[in-house]
Amino acid sequence: MPTTRTKAGGARPEPLFKPPPEQQPLAARMRPRDLTEFVGQEHLVGERGPLRRSVARGHLASLLLWGPPGTGKTSLARLLAAEIGAHFSTMSAVMSGVVEVRATIAEAQERLTLNQKRTVLFLDEIHRFNKAQQDALLPHVEEGTITLIGATTENPYFEVNSALLSRMRVWRLEPLSDEDVASVVRRALTDEERGLAGAFGPKGGVALADDAFDHLVSLAGGDARSALNVLEGAVALAEGEDARDAEGHVTPRLADIETAAQQRILGYDRAGDGHYDTASAFIKSLRGNDPDAALYWLAAMIAAGEDPKFIARRLIISASEDVGNADPRALQVAVAAGQALDWIGLPEAQYALAQACVFIASSPKSDSIGRAYGAAMADVLKLGSLPVPNHLRSAGDRRMKAHGIGVGYKFPHDFEGDDVEQQYLPDELVDRRYYVPNDQGHEATIAARMTAREEARREKPRRKQRADPPTASMSDALKPNMESRAKLAETQKRDAGDA
Repeated sequence: MPTTRTKAGGARPEPLFKPPPEQQPLAARMRPRDLTEFVGQEHLVGERGPLRRSVARGHLASLLLWGPPGTGKTSLARLLAAEIGAHFSTMSAVMSGVVEVRATIAEAQERLTLNQKRTVLFLDEIHRFNKAQQDALLPHVEEGTITLIGATTENPYFEVNSALLSRMRVWRLEPLSDEDVASVVRRALTDEERGLAGAFGPKGGVALADDAFDHLVSLAGGDARSALNVLEGAVALAEGEDARDAEGHVTPRLADIETAAQQRILGYDRAGDGHYDTASAFIKSLRGNDPDAALYWLAAMIAAGEDPKFIARRLIISASEDVGNADPRALQVAVAAGQALDWIGLPEAQYALAQACVFIASSPKSDSIGRAYGAAMADVLKLGSLPVPNHLRSAGDRRMKAHGIGVGYKFPHDFEGDDVEQQYLPDELVDRRYYVPNDQGHEATIAARMTAREEARREKPRRKQRADPPTASMSDALKPNMESRAKLAETQKRDAGDA
């Protein structure tokens, strides 16, 4: 916000330039003038809404309005200030800093001292203020010099300092319903003073066909401002083509609405709540065995421009976290979808992502892997890295066996069933059970195999009666090459010495 210097030498913020009404966008002209005109947010400003009841008694505490764009945060702040007869100062965190905040506070102090008039400071995009800027507000909010109303589209519990947040009440604004958006659009079409009813002369106005009206409301996605902006754009297109009905009304067509909107307005922000909420719905649909819902949220993320690699990563995670060994193919399909994305990119890779999405959502589910690993990690964190039992340790030199290292290990392939009972866990964790497969899909087979193995181990182990031919180890197979390299190195060393 620009500033000027006062006689006292302090900085005083200048109000943002406000164009004359006829030059303002339709959305700005149609702002509600009082709470009776405010549309939506019944849970806050309806007849029994807490904010409405509070201002009716002349009380307004500092608060934070959190919600998506076009839900009325700025308008609501202005109306609440008007209801209690307070002076309304507005600042944008994008354009203002500590200097402007201090100047506004000084004016509020003067106003309160001389006129006993309270000041409501509306700070838009409050999450844009850094910690120092937010801290500058703390004493004045706490002392009541100003009543602070912050507005944000981001999650305030992540973006606003806890100290400032503790002095404010957070109110969540929801996207408008289609009925709410329709009410806003209808008022813009019929309002002669601020809207479009008197925009084109005494017999002018705008007539919107039912199909165009319904499409406009549907496109808005709960954002009243976007609906009015699209309407204004469609009217301009129709006026340019002189599209009028018999009564002289400008008549935007369905095609004009689509052209003005270009595409559906998606309530999604790759860095904000839209991202986290949609991703959460996607993951929970995969886990909840609903391929239709999972496909919808997948399509919503792709259409909104989500990073497809993020989606691929979530599919891979779900394949192990939620399916696991109930169907090991799920991880293969998810990884293959990620590789397909790397190789061919969008839009074609959407098919691979959709295939993996449906496969995972329709697979049997098991979280046994995650539970098993979590239990093992808990023991590691609690007990540390415990000593490896001697018989499992590597005896890289024969002389180590004299210390018991590597002594007593039973080679499972020497026994029938290629298994033999022996201790594999550290001494402190003998008999600890981490992995407990469930009865879903392939894990039922694993569970049966583990049960059969436990029963077999209770019997005396029997060695295999083998007449196998002599075998060579991997190191034996490499000995000729190693000897050749050693001789070559010796020859090169001798030749270098002669030179």
